[in-house]
Amino acid sequence: MAAPALAEPAAGPAARPATGPITRVLDTGWEVRLAPGDANAAAHKAATRWLPARVPGSVQTDLLAVHLLADPWVGEGERAAQWVGLSDWQYRTVFTLDPATLARANVDLAFDGLDTFAIVRVNGTAVLRADNMFRNWRVAAKPLLKPGRNVIEIDFESPIRKLLPRALAEKVPLPGAYDTAFGDEPKGRQTANYVRKAAYHYGWDFAPRIVTIGVGKPVRIEAYDGLRLSDFHVAQVHLDDSVAVLDAAVEIDAATPRTVDVRVDIAGPDGTTQRLDRRVTLFAGVNPVVLPVRIERPRRWWPVGYGKPDLYAVTATVTEAGRMLGTATHDIGLRTVELRRDTDRWGRGMAFVINGVPIFAKGANFEPADSIASRVPAARTDAVLEAAVAANMNMLRIWGGGYYPDDAVFAKADRLGLMLWQDFMFGNALPANDAALRESTRLEAIDQVRRLRDHPSLVIWNGNNEVQTGWDNWSDRKAFARALGPDGQEAFGAHLRRLFDKDLRAVVNTLSPSTPYWGGSPTTDYDGISEVKTDGDVHYWDVWARAPLEEYLTTENRFMSEFGLQSMPGLRTTREMLGARRPEDMPVQIVGSAYDSGKGNGRILGYIRADYGEPTSFVDYIYLSQLLQAEGLEMAVIHQRASRPQNMGTLYWTLNDSWPGLVNSIWAGQAWGSIDFHNRWKASHYRARRFYAPVTIGAQHIKGNTVVTLISDKREAFPARWRLRVLDRDGTLLSERGGAVDAAPLAAMPLGNFADADLLGKADPSRTFAVADVTVDGTVVARQFVYFAKAKDVALADPALNATIVASPGGYTLTVSARSLARGVWIDFGDCDATLSDNAFDLAAGDTVTISVCSDASLATLQHALSVRSLFGATVPTKATS
Repeated sequence: MAAPALAEPAAGPAARPATGPITRVLDTGWEVRLAPGDANAAAHKAATRWLPARVPGSVQTDLLAVHLLADPWVGEGERAAQWVGLSDWQYRTVFTLDPATLARANVDLAFDGLDTFAIVRVNGTAVLRADNMFRNWRVAAKPLLKPGRNVIEIDFESPIRKLLPRALAEKVPLPGAYDTAFGDEPKGRQTANYVRKAAYHYGWDFAPRIVTIGVGKPVRIEAYDGLRLSDFHVAQVHLDDSVAVLDAAVEIDAATPRTVDVRVDIAGPDGTTQRLDRRVTLFAGVNPVVLPVRIERPRRWWPVGYGKPDLYAVTATVTEAGRMLGTATHDIGLRTVELRRDTDRWGRGMAFVINGVPIFAKGANFEPADSIASRVPAARTDAVLEAAVAANMNMLRIWGGGYYPDDAVFAKADRLGLMLWQDFMFGNALPANDAALRESTRLEAIDQVRRLRDHPSLVIWNGNNEVQTGWDNWSDRKAFARALGPDGQEAFGAHLRRLFDKDLRAVVNTLSPSTPYWGGSPTTDYDGISEVKTDGDVHYWDVWARAPLEEYLTTENRFMSEFGLQSMPGLRTTREMLGARRPEDMPVQIVGSAYDSGKGNGRILGYIRADYGEPTSFVDYIYLSQLLQAEGLEMAVIHQRASRPQNMGTLYWTLNDSWPGLVNSIWAGQAWGSIDFHNRWKASHYRARRFYAPVTIGAQHIKGNTVVTLISDKREAFPARWRLRVLDRDGTLLSERGGAVDAAPLAAMPLGNFADADLLGKADPSRTFAVADVTVDGTVVARQFVYFAKAKDVALADPALNATIVASPGGYTLTVSARSLARGVWIDFGDCDATLSDNAFDLAAGDTVTISVCSDASLATLQHALSVRSLFGATVPTKATS
């Protein structure tokens, strides 16, 4: 939701209305340079001259544009970029103002985001000192402006250099997130704890260390005559099927008493409209004006999969004697949100209830789309959100180590019916116990909650990511607490509780009381110690911290808000990053990284070896890492969904990647996303489309038993048939069971628990598998393969995969068949952009699947590029697989 507009944006004096307020965006004519006298000036002389700058943008993007900075994704580019974040910088722009603008009673400068320590000067006079990249800043600038030429200068300090003396002075160092690999901060002395700036800029396990600096959000001149529409909010007072009662709250900042007309127009999704008018006498100061709104037979906003995400357009307009003084429009959704915390036989639950319907939250964590946020095009973010919905997700968690997304992200989610869990921006590190920093955070929260509160997609505010659980449970935090002593420990604990349980909660409860607040993730919402499996949400990392994948099948909790496995990006993305034209041009060995203290890709390779065997090549390693991630996430999610209502949410880490993901100075050098940096789907995202399907069948091999569950997110019951077949790898049917079932709504229904002895009899488990499916109205809507041995112990034969692609209406049709069991079938079109309706699946002997393919490439090009593979041949043969 955009800030209230004073008028339509004007490109220049000729486009401005004669009598109304003026808004002018200052997005041209900016320049940037290394600050005179900076310590890095001698080594980077070319950066000391004024260079063209983009606003919004960052120093890094400006240097990349003029080839003074190497691509940080390639080779040693990350290391070569470190000097930028360690330097001070200057921005400036020269612009002209006409007398008509300066004739207005008020001329303000508005900054939507400055990254981060900045001094703003107007015609040589300092007007603003900024210290929080998440704040909005406004200054009255009229006395300093003049007709004709004006100059804005902004001096930025390196946040690392500015704060390092403070970090070094701490007698007891504050535990942070990730130590730098470049020596600019001593180990254990991190500056990120002391600043309101995106934590991932300092490096993370999914992102390189790119400490951005610059004018990251738009800059505007706003001119008006003593009155400004400073806020517009539509509060929902009551909602039922008959009527919605709303308060259209307009906030008007007036310099003097005056009488104005306030109008509110509402346009419904069915085309109906209504209008309300009120004449108001204002006092000098901030005037709250509320117009009650009543909507008969309201259309509700529903999460995707549960109904339409209907929206109402509500516009507020303030006029005086027919002259428009301010206007703002919000698209709102009518819905109720409850975070249900019932006590039951498993402990205390955590479930989202929308419009009275308990929703099983299905989705992923959403990390920043780039290390340099200002260069992410809206189309790219839109595609990520659309991909989430395409994979049957209904919720994304916007993680607390990044930044608050732009209004456009929330508006897109509103239209898609995608629920958003929004963290406040705290990621892992313990924030300094500093009253000024805490107050800055409170003001930041006010800015962000006011900006975002009318979006129906926003269903929860969360205090932090892993700050409380770190304080409660992590060894370095416990050592820090001991070093503080009893009094210091008590004071620091009170500081954390005041910030996350009191201050931020108060902001949300005051400004957006219909939106739940959650004290942190994972937590019990400060009802006790954080991260217990019987209460609240958990971040489950035993798997990935070396526990076998099968542990996913035995862990029980109430809401799994983080868990995951890394994988390599796809073959095309890997080749592009390595500069290799062909697969054979890539390394013959698996590339190393800094994760596990220089042990290379130990985690991924360890899991591959444990479950699949030894990769035969680097290309096979890429494929196996994606298969590992896909099958691991599927294992976890199906188990969690089958545990409903004990478990009511699963959000894996992560949906997207912030970088291409090969070599990282801090961690694994791979990526977590099910979609890679270029929005190319990995195997796990195709699997997600199936394991998050509204109706699916869970069939999982757990400690010698196959547990079969019918899972439905539908709000109504429906008749279905289920079946469990046991086959050998060549397609021979060994046994079959199943029958009719009335699928319960919003439920996981147990269908059977079958011991291996009953299913297999005397069959060899290495040559035998099972397939469970569910049929609705004569169509198989879900299918799940069950294996009785680890993949490396399954005796696969060459499946003789056959693939044929032909032109069809609207695109192409691809048909794939297998002669014998094919596990992990992967279809690839090389460098051709192609969207597939399915991929990363298993085939029984004799099975044929038909897949839709959308591509701008010609049929001949696709036929030439097409490759189809499976697990067979991806690993060094063993006795079991020979």
